[in-house]
Amino acid sequence: MTYLDFLLIFDSALRLATPLILCAMAGLISERAGIVDIGLEGKLLAGAFTAAAVATLTGSAWMGLCAAVASSVFLSMIHGFACITHKGEQIISGIAINILASGATVVASVALFQRGGQTPTLDRDERFSPIDLPSTEALTDIPWLGPLWKELISGHTIPVYIALISVPLIWWLLWRTRFGLRLRAVGEMPAAIDSAGVSVTWLRYRALIIAGILCGIAGAFLSTAHGAGFVREMSAGKGYIALAAMIFGKWKPWSVLAACLLFGFLEAGANRMQGTPLPIVGEIPIEVVLILPYVATVILLAGFFGKAIPPRALGTPYRKER
Repeated sequence: MTYLDFLLIFDSALRLATPLILCAMAGLISERAGIVDIGLEGKLLAGAFTAAAVATLTGSAWMGLCAAVASSVFLSMIHGFACITHKGEQIISGIAINILASGATVVASVALFQRGGQTPTLDRDERFSPIDLPSTEALTDIPWLGPLWKELISGHTIPVYIALISVPLIWWLLWRTRFGLRLRAVGEMPAAIDSAGVSVTWLRYRALIIAGILCGIAGAFLSTAHGAGFVREMSAGKGYIALAAMIFGKWKPWSVLAACLLFGFLEAGANRMQGTPLPIVGEIPIEVVLILPYVATVILLAGFFGKAIPPRALGTPYRKER
């Protein structure tokens, strides 16, 4: 494998990992505040449909992105209303959101576009285009650095750069701000936060709002940057894989990023293996290739890489003592 081949695989892995990074950061924020967010998959799917539908109707990818964020935050607030305000079971609420998004996106798509659960193909102006960073042409002829800059660093869409920026931003927010300190504390000992006069309910709602924004951006990436429209169930379990990456990364932003990139590499490698014969084994059936990232998810979650200890108050509704 040449240096350029490696860069191309890494470039593909980065794009494939983008929705995982955004959703995993959303889950990290939510679960650090003590709220289990199984509904990442549903918010991702809803964001993808809303972004494509609004971009089709308005001709603007940015309007689609804003609509995706709004729909995802709306689902986050439903989750919060069920499990924060009414102390409901968080996993059941998250699964309900996934089911709701799965059905509602298809029904709305058929009602709006009569295309069997998908939106029309987006034009170039209705999608996010790759951005060539400054100095791309000037660095082209420089060995190693030129291909690295052109093939890997430059040429991505806005959501890819947002995903990369979100990791240090979430790290700074959680470990370098008063809000982050309180957010982490509410996921460990909410009673202590409440006794200090800080609203546990409002902190958890704010965590879900941030999670909704990140999931909305991830959904918009799927349909208006990586793809060219919405197709039913296009999230394809990425929300669940993001949860797996978050657990594998032990609720720490940089470790979660590494886990997401690992899953991105697995999917990129699986795509590259399609139709390519291997020594001794020969050509692997496409069905086996496509299932590899999901098999890897199960293996990683089986605990082969050490025990992951979640926040102590995760999944426990807070009931204020009177």
